Amino acid sequence: MSLSSQSIYPLTFDPVFKDYPWGGRNLATRLGRQLPDGIVAESWEIAAHPNGSSTVNRGPLAGLTLPAVQERLGEALVGSRNRAALAQGRFPLLIKLLDANRWLSVQVHPDDDYGLAHEGEPGKTEMWVVLDAAPDAELIYGFKAGVDRERFAQAVADGNCEAFLHRVKVQPGDVIFVPAGAIHALGPGLIVAEIQQNSDTTYRIYDWGRDRPLHIRQALEVLDFSLVEPGPVVPTVLASNGLQQEVIGHCRYFHTERLHLPQGATFAGHCDGTTFEIWGVTQGKATVHWEGEPLTLSAVAWTLLPARLGEFRVQADTDATLLRVLTPPA
Repeated sequence: MSLSSQSIYPLTFDPVFKDYPWGGRNLATRLGRQLPDGIVAESWEIAAHPNGSSTVNRGPLAGLTLPAVQERLGEALVGSRNRAALAQGRFPLLIKLLDANRWLSVQVHPDDDYGLAHEGEPGKTEMWVVLDAAPDAELIYGFKAGVDRERFAQAVADGNCEAFLHRVKVQPGDVIFVPAGAIHALGPGLIVAEIQQNSDTTYRIYDWGRDRPLHIRQALEVLDFSLVEPGPVVPTVLASNGLQQEVIGHCRYFHTERLHLPQGATFAGHCDGTTFEIWGVTQGKATVHWEGEPLTLSAVAWTLLPARLGEFRVQADTDATLLRVLTPPA
């Protein structure tokens, strides 16, 4: 496979929209997004999954889906840390925006072992960054104290599982880390950015009376009952480079930082071939400078920097808040 230098540049995408019944129009009214008519629950921003793949919308690779780009660029796109995913033909991560106008189903995702054995795809560990929240918005995250599998299974059978679910009030800027096995659900009035493993396996436990399939047996097999009354992530501040930079999520699948850059401030980075980087502007406007044409992003927008992009700088054109996502060393 020969690579043209023109094929290595910051990639932007047209998303894939999902019209699940809990969605609405807030990605347009609150975030200024262009949407198709009707309900939009999820916007898959950077996606390479059989259930939806985003399409490059600028540059020499325009018109190609992300799986097609990965097939063409290989390790130059994903990096040496992701050779296993490359060998499986799978992009490691999936980036979404979610608009919750009603309660999402109470649900759980399996871990890798269970997902591969029963669903033919990895499990799903994910995290949410709250971008917008109505007053008193809340979500379900973990169990209340004193719940075990037998007691919860009986509550589900009796139709009163809500009494055992831990609710957390959240506001813009809060971060919720949702490992595989965690019971969870977004509540009404929330818009979140979701960073997750590239999987679409969800086991619904309770769906607020909606007529959709439930997956009680699978859920009871994978639920983690040790996750008792957890709260939002406490960010870890990185002070070494003088920037307002903090770690807001870290696991074997992804490492996520949030940067608050005042106008004119710059982050200097280097895609050295080990991992791609995904950058999202969640507030303000910023420009990615590299050896080619600069790319300017206004909130809320994302770019995928290929692993072999080389040196780059992200400069805040206004006061800006950004997310930086990469895959960590094994």
